[in-house]
Amino acid sequence: MMPEITTGMGGLLLWAAIGYLLGSVPYGIVVAKMLGLGNLRDIGSGNIGATNVLRTGNKKAAALTLLFDAGKGAVAVLLARAFAGEDAVQIAALAAFLGHCFPVWLGFKGGKGVATHLGMMWALAWPIGLVCCLTWLLIAAVFRFSSLAALLATGFAPAFAIFLGQGELVVLLLVLAVLVYIRHADNITRLRNGTETKIGSKKTE
Repeated sequence: MMPEITTGMGGLLLWAAIGYLLGSVPYGIVVAKMLGLGNLRDIGSGNIGATNVLRTGNKKAAALTLLFDAGKGAVAVLLARAFAGEDAVQIAALAAFLGHCFPVWLGFKGGKGVATHLGMMWALAWPIGLVCCLTWLLIAAVFRFSSLAALLATGFAPAFAIFLGQGELVVLLLVLAVLVYIRHADNITRLRNGTETKIGSKKTE
């Protein structure tokens, strides 16, 4: 259920720091400023993720944000895998997720981590990443709720790992799923109340 611990404490702390710093880059804010879309904190929900960037009406900016946010999760995993063991890989992945959600540069007020989660999944085990992305796309296409798609894609990820023979990832994916659900607490309330906004809406989340 977990990888063998082969890296010393110093090495694990190093990869945690590297993962966190990679994950903490707020690409949504960077992309919005570069494309002249204004301060993302003043748009829609104020969230730094691709869903809120889409509320600017600029699909290119949203796609770039999605790509970069997913990419930083993947890069954290690939770097750790190139230079350390699988224990360090999982630490770097978790730290990258936390960096996105709680970036030091933004007073620890970041995004909800879904794109970063999906990106790291592709790098950790691409079959799980593929199934998670297909789950997200299917739910988003049918119900038009980004939050619901995220909750189901990440929530089922541990089960996908077991089914696809990647049991060593289950604990990490369970922790990530819990964090995603915590970050989406307000969305869950709105989904229950029928007040959640749909994909493409410019209203506040």
